Amino acid sequence: MAESGIQFFNRYTGEVETEVVYGESWLRFVLFNPFGQLALHAVAKRAWFSRWYGWRMSRPGSAARVRPFIDQYDIAEDEHVKAADAFTSFNDFFYRKLKPEARPVDAAADSVVFPADGRHLGFAKASEVEGVFVKGQRFDLARLLDDAELAERYADGAAVFSRLCPVDYHRFHFPAAGVPGNARWINGPLYSVNPLALRDRLAILWENKRYVTEIETEQLGRVVMLEIGATNVGSVHHTFVPTRPVAKGEEKGYFAFGGSATLTIFEPGRIQLAADMLEHSAQQRELYAKVGDSMGTILS
Repeated sequence: MAESGIQFFNRYTGEVETEVVYGESWLRFVLFNPFGQLALHAVAKRAWFSRWYGWRMSRPGSAARVRPFIDQYDIAEDEHVKAADAFTSFNDFFYRKLKPEARPVDAAADSVVFPADGRHLGFAKASEVEGVFVKGQRFDLARLLDDAELAERYADGAAVFSRLCPVDYHRFHFPAAGVPGNARWINGPLYSVNPLALRDRLAILWENKRYVTEIETEQLGRVVMLEIGATNVGSVHHTFVPTRPVAKGEEKGYFAFGGSATLTIFEPGRIQLAADMLEHSAQQRELYAKVGDSMGTILS
């Protein structure tokens, strides 16, 4: 399989690795080929296309894809609650649950944890997101949050962008203990959130369908979490109960089939992001880390 040229630093191996992109030939076609761009605007970004593809991946016959997928991408199936042959469809496998011991939550009282398995970019200021993709593209936090007042409050706060690939565990979790409000839905299309796409057009982040949840915490003030849908992710499922207190690392919800992303934003002066993430983000390189591992430290 061809390599994408998308590099990330793996926290666990200590090495820079090159991502193998699921469906890369199709992605490059719709991004860089004029006919592919026509297909993107006519079909791929449409909610009905993702619903149709999700329906296909929920059909019993799609379960036959599970074993080849696990083998091709070397997925650690011993972490799964279900055995490979017990999944009723590919989607059932895609948003699989893991054994609790597979993703221990960092126990330090002052730690904040990654909300998802994936490739992460960290920014000391949310307003600096633009520089990691393509300089000259303005990052519009107000449009992303669909709230100018909220955007002003968080412009100088830290932000972590977490990108999930199709090969990743696709449940997302709370980065800190607190009391979550309702998930506010902002409608939009479903473009790819792959770096190849974001380098071309950062506006995808505030155009795509997304959900915004504000979480009241004891030590971090109010934390904002976004789940951003993408091509073939027409469905974001929340499993938490609004206004019910949650623990650090507790499940918040899951994405159905496709690539997707979360964005976590903090009030200014509340958190010191992990040094390895800041170091690699400054080099326009993502950090691979798993849900429950530390992404930063609460500032006293």
